[in-house]
Amino acid sequence: MHEYLATIYYWLKAAHILFVIFWMAGLFMLPRQLVYMHASAPGSEEEALWARRSRQLGKVILAPSLVIVWVVGLLLAMTIGAWDQGWFHAKLLLVVLLSGYHGWMTGLARKMGEGARPLSEKQLRIVNEIPGIVAALVVVLVVVKPF
Repeated sequence: MHEYLATIYYWLKAAHILFVIFWMAGLFMLPRQLVYMHASAPGSEEEALWARRSRQLGKVILAPSLVIVWVVGLLLAMTIGAWDQGWFHAKLLLVVLLSGYHGWMTGLARKMGEGARPLSEKQLRIVNEIPGIVAALVVVLVVVKPF
């Protein structure tokens, strides 16, 4: 299998990068949608609209992208023997944390769609920065391979 993965390495790499972009776009959009939902009155039509939009974002972009990023990323790791490299372990930890953030945000969207407001608008704006920070760290780890 390793030989086959090596022959399609660049296709795997391209798919990984594309679906990371889609996943990150969704992770940037979801907190922004929640800011708009937060401003709407609980139980209102506007809240229902934002709840529906956030569910669609999760089903159409976030969940499929997350799965593809993980599957293709693990195939790439097998192909290049990344398991023996320190930078990869740091990247893997960050991706696990970002996956947890994804789950937390989709759960938060569900709660907010039911009328709850567990975070303030300011807190939502702050947590919206998390994916960008993690993405920057991952890019540095993958490109520079500092350890």
